[in-house]
Amino acid sequence: MYLHIGADVVVLKESIIGIFDLDTSTVSKNTRGYLALAEREGRVVTVSYELPRSFVAAFEDGKVTVYISQLSSQTLLKRYSSI
Repeated sequence: MYLHIGADVVVLKESIIGIFDLDTSTVSKNTRGYLALAEREGRVVTVSYELPRSFVAAFEDGKVTVYISQLSSQTLLKRYSSI
């Protein structure tokens, strides 16, 4: 099954490592560092250019891809649970 994370982007449910709220998770220096590293390595996919509210980490093709979504983490978790 797939999780729709915004715009026209879907992610395979089994590949999802975590769904994170940008407001609360980026308080940590470690999370900010991880996101900066993923950006430098070209592993970040921006789903929409609207205000980002969450990010989804997914293991695909042997690497972790970070999807930045305009949907809230609560919305994504509800969708994930209903699949």
